Amino acid sequence: MLVRIFFWVAVAAFALVGWVIYRSGLNRLLLVLAVVSLAGMFALTLSPSNSPGASFCTVQFSTPFRGIDTLANVAMTVPLALFATLWCRRPLLLIAAVSGLSALVELLQALAPALGRACDTDDWVMNTVGAATGALLAVAIIALRKRGETHASRTGESDRPAEHRETGTDGRYRPF
Repeated sequence: MLVRIFFWVAVAAFALVGWVIYRSGLNRLLLVLAVVSLAGMFALTLSPSNSPGASFCTVQFSTPFRGIDTLANVAMTVPLALFATLWCRRPLLLIAAVSGLSALVELLQALAPALGRACDTDDWVMNTVGAATGALLAVAIIALRKRGETHASRTGESDRPAEHRETGTDGRYRPF
């Protein structure tokens, strides 16, 4: 039970950090956090293990958010998809990219048994669920930001300093 609680607290913390950075307009920091998340994913999945590697992939499909293994695989890709989606604002592309990257990692684990890692379809599916979770959180953050900007433009107020605003040819603020 504590693992599930910690998982959701961590997801909320990542979302809060993403929201603050996105709201502040620090796009480079979002990119840096996405790259750090990607490096963490590679470190966790491609570093050698002491256990013998399997010579084939295990095919199974578990229910997300149930056990520690599924939660770990979901959690591994949430920050990557969240920060990368906030950076480029293309959630479907990011879900597909992270899912493809996860499939590639599983393939590498299968082709390199010396790593001592096990290729498992369940890991790929849970990584994809994590990517979708992170991208959906980013979409919600972007929507909240747009909603606030729409309200501010109707009332003539803005919460961003003038030097941080991007404007179109008509002089109105364009978020992207």
